[in-house]
Amino acid sequence: MWLARLKWGAALVVAGGAVGWWLTAPDLLPDDYLTAHSGDAAAGESVFIAAGCASCHTAPGAEYVEGPPVLAGGQRFETAFGTFIAPNISTDPDHGIGGWSDQQLVNAIQRGISPGGAHYYPAFPYTAYARATAQDMADLVAYMRTLPAEATPSRPHEVGFPFNIRRSLGGWKMLFADEDWVVTGDLDPRVERGRYLVEALGHCGECHTPRNALGGLDRGNWLTGAENPDGEGRIPGITPAELGWSAPDIAAYLESGFTPDFDTAGGSMVAVIENTSRLPEEDRAAIAAYLTALP
Repeated sequence: MWLARLKWGAALVVAGGAVGWWLTAPDLLPDDYLTAHSGDAAAGESVFIAAGCASCHTAPGAEYVEGPPVLAGGQRFETAFGTFIAPNISTDPDHGIGGWSDQQLVNAIQRGISPGGAHYYPAFPYTAYARATAQDMADLVAYMRTLPAEATPSRPHEVGFPFNIRRSLGGWKMLFADEDWVVTGDLDPRVERGRYLVEALGHCGECHTPRNALGGLDRGNWLTGAENPDGEGRIPGITPAELGWSAPDIAAYLESGFTPDFDTAGGSMVAVIENTSRLPEEDRAAIAAYLTALP
């Protein structure tokens, strides 16, 4: 009797493991995702800036060097789950993305999946980039192909058990990788453009929205502020109730880094302002329109 029960128990464990393995499998984009889209490198530079790619993927201290950005990686990001180290995404064929296909690169950006089929940690904001258009992704890839190569090896993340089990991230994605827009309804075109910049390319919610115990965004408290993942202070809310700035105040801040009280941006916002100051004026106005339209 006990042997039969043991066999049934083992069979259930195997079956449960097989179902879990299937459920956590990588969810790749369709093979023809980019087929109808020809990438424009000039347009892709604007996408690159709006997405803040250089802010994380340039080497420490090299964020504001003149000339094309060298995406050698190496910056460290401390969190409660471990320390994540930005990888090399330069065009180097051995240590960067030079040997990747366009489809593999877009699967990494929008699905958080490596060319080998491993899940990326959501410290990389692919859950926000998933909302970007295929055309913007084609343009972004075209621009990234023009950037210089750098043969600096990527360093492994410093993440302990159980968070180092990559396959489990498939379950995390099932729970928290929501591609729906947070703000919905009949939006003014300027607010709709602002939503695209804030919720997709700019991934503002990744820092300004609180997270639950598993690191999922609390979308019910969208942009109301959050604990700083490195443990120092709190990231402020940027809803009308939390911020209280006018749309022109916000647009001016995104260009100059000066608050209405003539304080200046600090911390990671310095890199954000470096990017938003290079956006077209109408994009900064769109971001401001979206933020002031939040409930």
